[in-house]
Amino acid sequence: MEKYLITGGAGFIGSNIVKQLLKLKKSVRIVDNFSTGREENIKEFIGNPNLELINGDLTDLNICRKSVKKIDFVLHQAAIPSVPRSIKDPLKSNNANIVGTLNLLIAARDEKVKRFVYASSSSVYGDSPKLPKEEKFPINPISPYALTKYTGEKYTQLFWQIYKLPTISLRYFNVFGPRQNPKSQYAAVIPNFITKLLKKDSPVIYGDGNQSRDFTYVDNVVNANLLAIKTKQDFGEVFNISYGKQINLNQLFKLLQEIIKVNIKPKYQEPRDGDILHSRADISKARNALNYIPKIELKEGLIKTVEWFKNYEKF
Repeated sequence: MEKYLITGGAGFIGSNIVKQLLKLKKSVRIVDNFSTGREENIKEFIGNPNLELINGDLTDLNICRKSVKKIDFVLHQAAIPSVPRSIKDPLKSNNANIVGTLNLLIAARDEKVKRFVYASSSSVYGDSPKLPKEEKFPINPISPYALTKYTGEKYTQLFWQIYKLPTISLRYFNVFGPRQNPKSQYAAVIPNFITKLLKKDSPVIYGDGNQSRDFTYVDNVVNANLLAIKTKQDFGEVFNISYGKQINLNQLFKLLQEIIKVNIKPKYQEPRDGDILHSRADISKARNALNYIPKIELKEGLIKTVEWFKNYEKF
């Protein structure tokens, strides 16, 4: 049976990938240091005979070697995934996101894995006013987090060019959905809005709320990872993975109010450092090469996410 390694498998996106692979009866190994990943994200999988868990840190090359042993496919989701956190502690982000990625690439190369899929970020584009963003656009990171993600992309490309390790990078655009942590100091906007509205509190909007994002439901991202494993070409390439449409935060807030059936005003505060103003992806490259089509629409994804948070007892 082919074996999959999910780094950061106890995190938001990683645990959703694990869930789908186990549903498909695949053999899965998770490695996570639980710095941002949470045990509750994977508790329903513990005891599954097709799942193995390694509690370890990718900044340790020996942990990486242990993690990739007898692995066919690596889906590298592990990171400190936060712009504000990277601004507060750039060294920690650098170690987790760059050193961890390089260690894993070295271990994967030596183990001769069949595929290495790297989770990158739309933040690498910076605040370019030109939309939609295409993969060939200039790169302009405006936060340490974005810089770490771009560095990871370049390493994955080099490992294909130099060592012929089959790598693919996926640039995620504002992923949301079940298992996203609403309690983190750096919680993303959708879990933040949902949990506040469910408690009938006023969420904070940084800036005037006219900044827009291309919000992508997590199942679409899970599907993109599985498609990246199947392709027999396009190694060393980078692909935008998103919904392909944008919505501003005021519109998003209004939509969530309608779904949750509340009428609460948000609180507006000063914009945050490192935040970009507008984002929308051109996903035609992924559609043409990987056959990627986002199957879950934004509103459907928001409804599913609200339902999950309603049942999430600890918000």
